[in-house]
Amino acid sequence: MDMIDYIKSEFSLSGITLSNEQADKFLKLYDFMISYNKNVNLTAITGFEDVVVKHFIDSVLPFHSLCIKDGTSFIDVGTGAGFPSLPLLIYNNSLKCTMLEALQKRCVYLEQACRLVEVKADIVHGRAENYAKEARESFDIATARAVAAMPVLCEYCLPYVKVGGCFVALKSINEDVKSAEKAISMLGGEIEKIEDYNISNGDSRRLVVVRKISHTPTKYPRNPSMIKKKPL
Repeated sequence: MDMIDYIKSEFSLSGITLSNEQADKFLKLYDFMISYNKNVNLTAITGFEDVVVKHFIDSVLPFHSLCIKDGTSFIDVGTGAGFPSLPLLIYNNSLKCTMLEALQKRCVYLEQACRLVEVKADIVHGRAENYAKEARESFDIATARAVAAMPVLCEYCLPYVKVGGCFVALKSINEDVKSAEKAISMLGGEIEKIEDYNISNGDSRRLVVVRKISHTPTKYPRNPSMIKKKPL
């Protein structure tokens, strides 16, 4: 089985059908990321099969299950190497994406990666607590993948979400979602869905969907030292 067929086969095991063009873009992204990773720290996962499952499928599967509408706007907070946003854009290039990343070197990588796989995104070099001042409640969805514990992550992400939109957190199976209930309420959200599932290699994941039901008070997000010292 060649690499294109492997990508399509692994996605198929998760109920996701890819075209040859999409699979080819995933392969191009893999090659580029591994090459770039030699000089800029992007990922500790470098094996082809592991990247396909643990980065690509792990990014797309939860959103596939949520049936996100075409044209939906989303911000990927602390995107790092572009997960989940880059795979999501390859899977559905109608999505309107903003990638927020604090490290300039990674932003340069993200810009080049987007051009390589022919997807459009706004790459923003900045911190979540600062960019929220200019992009407050601007997105249908905010998402983050394993950036921080839920109480902290909610304070960084929910301010970006429009009322009626949602925060989609991609977490490990060990995440204590209940510890964030107070923070979620204070930030104008409510837990809509907690779903445990497995990716194609059998690893367990937890999807948390927080619906935005009211405006987030303007004092949030606080500065990082306060968030760390006194989490909600």
